[in-house]
Amino acid sequence: MSLFFRYAAIAATLAIAGCSTAPVKTSLPNPQAQSDLTQQHQASIANIRNFNVGGRMGVQTDGRGVSGTIQWQHHDNKDDIALYSPMGGKMADVKSTDDKVTLISSDGKIYTADDAETLTQQTLGWRLPVTNLSDWVLGRPTQAPIEQSIFDASGKLTKLVQDGWEIEYQEYRAVDEHQLPNKLTLRNPKLYLKLVIERWDVSGKVQAEAQP
Repeated sequence: MSLFFRYAAIAATLAIAGCSTAPVKTSLPNPQAQSDLTQQHQASIANIRNFNVGGRMGVQTDGRGVSGTIQWQHHDNKDDIALYSPMGGKMADVKSTDDKVTLISSDGKIYTADDAETLTQQTLGWRLPVTNLSDWVLGRPTQAPIEQSIFDASGKLTKLVQDGWEIEYQEYRAVDEHQLPNKLTLRNPKLYLKLVIERWDVSGKVQAEAQP
């Protein structure tokens, strides 16, 4: 086949393809721009040290499920986490400081341990990752090694694999000048935890409830 006929055949093929399907224009994300947006977002939440959140929580572990609500006040050196049943009764109150962690059960019994993860496992039957969750709930990694991290087009985390947990962020919302997670899930081989945050307070002002 001559060079002319070869080009003619290629042109005809492209013409036929063009009649059936319009060409789709695609643009690849700019890695530098993506990196800049990620750094900007992480910088915007890096200095958040205290927060107050309230919302709904669901836990699945060992073939059983637990659901309810959570009220959590976090400060640099202490946490106060109240867990409630769907009917509004308090299931547990977890208080942690630099020295110890205390859990008060629904019947008023007091338990203590060195860390919240061990204490919740022993008393509730499932492990609440309080130590890391204070960073993860804000949409930022901890200081531990990161196995995987995926960011959206605006630089916010959508997936994080760290310290044996896989965290996925389904939704963010505006809280003052920040973009903070509204819905997230955490899973490891033994536990699946879903959080829907309905109230955020990072500056002394409780935000309006988000739609579920």
